[in-house]
Amino acid sequence: MNVLSLSKGAVLSQPVYEPGKPIEDVARELGLDPATIIKLASNENPFGPSPRAVEAARKALTQAELYPDGGCVVLRQKLAKHLALPPEQVVVGNGSNELLELVGHVFLGLGDEVVMGNPSFIVYKLVTLLFGATPVEVPLVKHRHDLGLLLEAVTPRTKMVFLPSPNNPTGTANTQEEIFAFVRSLPEHVVFVYDEAYSEFLDNPPDLRPLIKEGRHVICLRTFSKIYGLAALRVGYGYCSAEMAGLLNRVRQPFNVNAIGQAAAIAALDDEAFAAKCAQDNRAGLKQLEAGFTKLGLEWVPSVANFILVKVGDGGRIFAELQKRGIIVRPMRAYGMPEWLRITVGTSSQNERLLAELAKVK
Repeated sequence: MNVLSLSKGAVLSQPVYEPGKPIEDVARELGLDPATIIKLASNENPFGPSPRAVEAARKALTQAELYPDGGCVVLRQKLAKHLALPPEQVVVGNGSNELLELVGHVFLGLGDEVVMGNPSFIVYKLVTLLFGATPVEVPLVKHRHDLGLLLEAVTPRTKMVFLPSPNNPTGTANTQEEIFAFVRSLPEHVVFVYDEAYSEFLDNPPDLRPLIKEGRHVICLRTFSKIYGLAALRVGYGYCSAEMAGLLNRVRQPFNVNAIGQAAAIAALDDEAFAAKCAQDNRAGLKQLEAGFTKLGLEWVPSVANFILVKVGDGGRIFAELQKRGIIVRPMRAYGMPEWLRITVGTSSQNERLLAELAKVK
């Protein structure tokens, strides 16, 4: 009997997430020196990881023979202090992606609908389909979530709404006033998942803790991958009511976050100067790219994240040409935007090189 016939039928139709290619793979495929390649495709931190985090990770490696803290107790305590919340309201995941899957385990099933923007982070749709629920995609308006349209899409079958702000891949954000009004308008049977992966790049990010205190069914998700530069270690966290956190912990696997990542994350939270400098340099990089795109006569979407969308015409061709020149960016065909590229904000020199090569191939 073929193994495919033994699998759940839904698995065979489940889309597969395609990440950006690593530098080593591109170098091997194109015969390039890895040292000459810059990756501006996955919204990684071009300024590297938090130095305090690196020091803590090295120290933790000396005890790599031991299992990690299965409850992430110290990290949760540190996060709780950082958030001014009880530790019982914090849950830690193997990246915030795992937390997206955990909310699916807890809340989603056949017949449920999940409302989300389009385009938005593709994992929302993947998680929805994984649990047999139905994605309800609402087109963005001027590359931004229109919360009125999202609310109109909510029905008695809606179990969950995803909202990232800033949004990936558009880099646009909603205001706290908009979000509060939206959440307070949701029916009680709807769980609101607020993805804050890029919130540290905002000057004044919305604070949804008052909504949690009100008893709203809200979970906020954050990550150490972006501003703290710890993408390789896969540490994310969520904060919500103690009841919701308890449900998520029921379906969370033991030892889901490795000890090296936990140690690095704990130290990174104290590296406030590093995070502030990354946010400041990112803002300067956005301005550099915006000015460069304008000079090249290219349309771009104003962004408040650490990436930016630019319209280049034939996105697939420009992506391939840039990659031949040692610059990896993200084509947007999978997001229904074949004329666009998403480009991570790099260092000043990386941005300058990107603009120079783009001028040659556009």
